[in-house]
Amino acid sequence: MNWYAWQDDRLLLRLRVQPRAKQPGVDGVHGERLRVRIGAPPVDDKANAELVGLLAAAFELPRRAVAITQGEHGQAKTVTLTAPRALPDWFTRLAAPCPDLPPSLDSRPRRSV
Repeated sequence: MNWYAWQDDRLLLRLRVQPRAKQPGVDGVHGERLRVRIGAPPVDDKANAELVGLLAAAFELPRRAVAITQGEHGQAKTVTLTAPRALPDWFTRLAAPCPDLPPSLDSRPRRSV
């Protein structure tokens, strides 16, 4: 599985969360997870609350549309976003296919018979 996946109108993100970061934000893809830095400590769900708020703002969603579905108490998390209204610039940039790879079969022009 890649760091993101679409399931109907839901977007699943596989994250590696770094709490207590000096500069909150998205740090890029590391392995098969998207690394996200947040300033809150991992105490009393403060880090999870900040993560939900950060993703809700980035994808223009209400907080109730963002759910941590796996890894609530660890750094490796899976988050589900229900019907994102917008895709942030960092998402479209990181989700773009690598230009060094050959095009997939779906992106090649089809010949008419």
